[in-house]
Amino acid sequence: MAEKRDYYEVLGVEKNATDDDLKKAYRKLAKKYHPDVNPSEEAAEKFKEASEAYSILSDPQKRQQYDQFGHAAFSGAGGAGFSGFDFNSSGMGDIFGDIFGDLFGGGRTSSRRSNPNAPMRGANVRTSVSISFEEAVFGCTKQIEINFREECPTCKGTGAKAGTSPETCSRCHGTGRVVTTQQSIFGMMQTETVCPECRGGGRIIREKCTDCNGTGYRTKKQKIDVQIPAGIDNGIAVRVKDKGEPGVNGGPRGDLLVEVRVSRHPIFQRDDMDLYSTAAVSFTKAALGGKIRIRTIDGDVEYEVKAGTQTDTKIRLRGKGVPSVRNSKRRGDHYVTLVVQVPTKLTREQKKALKSYAEAMGEN
Repeated sequence: MAEKRDYYEVLGVEKNATDDDLKKAYRKLAKKYHPDVNPSEEAAEKFKEASEAYSILSDPQKRQQYDQFGHAAFSGAGGAGFSGFDFNSSGMGDIFGDIFGDLFGGGRTSSRRSNPNAPMRGANVRTSVSISFEEAVFGCTKQIEINFREECPTCKGTGAKAGTSPETCSRCHGTGRVVTTQQSIFGMMQTETVCPECRGGGRIIREKCTDCNGTGYRTKKQKIDVQIPAGIDNGIAVRVKDKGEPGVNGGPRGDLLVEVRVSRHPIFQRDDMDLYSTAAVSFTKAALGGKIRIRTIDGDVEYEVKAGTQTDTKIRLRGKGVPSVRNSKRRGDHYVTLVVQVPTKLTREQKKALKSYAEAMGEN
């Protein structure tokens, strides 16, 4: 059996860390390694390890015992140190309420733990949509198709067969949680777990609705128009209200989160609200000056090149960049690097003219 790591090391905090420091550290790890976010076995172990560390260090009495005796202080609790702890007493319910609120749209809270029949907001649903570079700059409307869950019209969301109703679980008496007590070297320790009979629902369906197989919902394909705002960047999600999973016991629906994937552009590169590109300048125009055409996201513009322009000269086209997502009237700039093109093939007359130029410049 691998040796347990120091609890402070697991959470990444100092031994004098405050309760707030512990909570912030654990919340960060839990959001990173929670099975609903990171389903790997390694993440599951890290999540369990972090939860164990927080359950000890967040309890003043247990933290004092750990600081004095280390892991040996809890070697008799359930045989593994973690399974025998009372999570309610260490504030785990509150912090899991915060974490589940972020992960699932605020649907799972401490009040839900105490009353499984309380209204619960539905989970958020994630999907993605691909758009072009220009669509990201100027905005667009995209139609997507999702599997939309709605209340079963036959059982009205109860999941029970017509003429029947769900029954209150006799094992947990409708709480959805069961508490077990066991002896440890420090006395009786309590563990609260999900009721195995009703799986935390607090109710049991004896006869399932045949139309939804007891789920209370049916799924259908639904097309939704998603408004993509001008200036959106790659990886940003657009929120569509009330198009997520349905709520439970009268709770509101979750939201649909549409992640935007922006295609690369062959000419323009983007950095926040600014655009970058290059423009070719002929050898003669670089030397003598003149007008050139530069491609921008709005179309071609004319630019007067100064005589004697060197390659890698950078110019700035104000207001030709990407609009702000918050204010479409505010735009970034477009930075253009001028590249002087030296001719590789010259006619006899061109060579003669360049030789005359070299002689005039005093070159051998």
